[in-house]
Amino acid sequence: MTTVEPLPRSAGTVGLDRRQVHAVAACYFVASFAALGLPPYLTEILPGLGDHDGHWAGLLYIVPTVFTALGAPLWGRLADRFGQKRLLLRAQLGLAVSFLLAGAADSLPAFTIALVLQGFLGGTFSATNGYLAAALDGSQLSKALTLMQGSARAALVTAPILVGALSPWIDPHRQYLVLAVLPLTAAALLNFLPEPVHPAAARTGRDAVEVDPPGSLRLLYTFEFAFVFATVISFPYLITLVQQRLPGVNGTVAGLLFALPHLVYLVGAGRVHAAVEARPRTGLALGFVLVALGLAGHAPAHSLLTFALTRAVLGLGMTFGLVCLAVLAAEAARGRAPGRMFGTRETVSKCGAVAAGLAAALANGSGGPAAPIVTGTVAALAAALLALLTRRSPR
Repeated sequence: MTTVEPLPRSAGTVGLDRRQVHAVAACYFVASFAALGLPPYLTEILPGLGDHDGHWAGLLYIVPTVFTALGAPLWGRLADRFGQKRLLLRAQLGLAVSFLLAGAADSLPAFTIALVLQGFLGGTFSATNGYLAAALDGSQLSKALTLMQGSARAALVTAPILVGALSPWIDPHRQYLVLAVLPLTAAALLNFLPEPVHPAAARTGRDAVEVDPPGSLRLLYTFEFAFVFATVISFPYLITLVQQRLPGVNGTVAGLLFALPHLVYLVGAGRVHAAVEARPRTGLALGFVLVALGLAGHAPAHSLLTFALTRAVLGLGMTFGLVCLAVLAAEAARGRAPGRMFGTRETVSKCGAVAAGLAAALANGSGGPAAPIVTGTVAALAAALLALLTRRSPR
């Protein structure tokens, strides 16, 4: 994937070299395992907590997302005031505590509270990005943000497989207890990394000067919301659509089709970053167009080959979109307090995911599992048009 060269260190600021950036990415990867690997197994966990038919699985799936959105701006402001490293450690330890509570819960209310705490006390992605933004700038920062997305995609692909492999020996519910060691380990490793914030900025959060127009930041948030909405809306009912179109397909093949866009990102993100770094708005427009084409391709797909091709196109669109958003975020972070900016970005992203889940449920209820794909296609095309119309805006 991408590599990150050392950033020249300015007076009063501790930068990060390539090994340290990769260590941060590794810590985010291991801490994401339980958060990303266990939710697909909620329908197996809930019967043991009294919800015999798993009716609450859909709602509980988004509970951590909702409370991450609510907590991210608060933690971001505190990070600007007290230091990015401290709040990143807090996020990792918050995840560990919530996983322990989830694994020990013996009732549905107790398990729900643990998921609420997972969302509110976690927020490792925005905390990690804020930490990196305090030490890196420009191309180094956008490469590091691209690497963090790679860590997220890798965890999204591998974590459910690991949880499934462990299930014959350890119940998915109790795996929360086992996997709590991962964020604890991440916190221990991060403790050896430096605090990258300028001392004055760490104390007050007021030393950063906004050099980018506020309108460009609002536009970044708009693109973030639209991108998450357009891509996530295809997730909840994809397996159902595949099984409906390809009768007899086994779960492994369906899972691979689900994971294919994320695998495309892991393979192509570095090359795409080099191609779009100088023109991220154009690359973002292309990303939205490819997402729209990939989503639209699900409609006529009735064979394994066509499904694989359309998922690959969607993955290429996701790669362009995520990388270009990382470049635009790195530009917007110049002169801004990173905790507040990335905390707000996390809230916008999570709101997009929640809106996508609700829209997918409504569309599926009225038009079947293919209907959410149509909604996502329209949203992606509208966002592509906006990106094209604004690509010459001052950056």
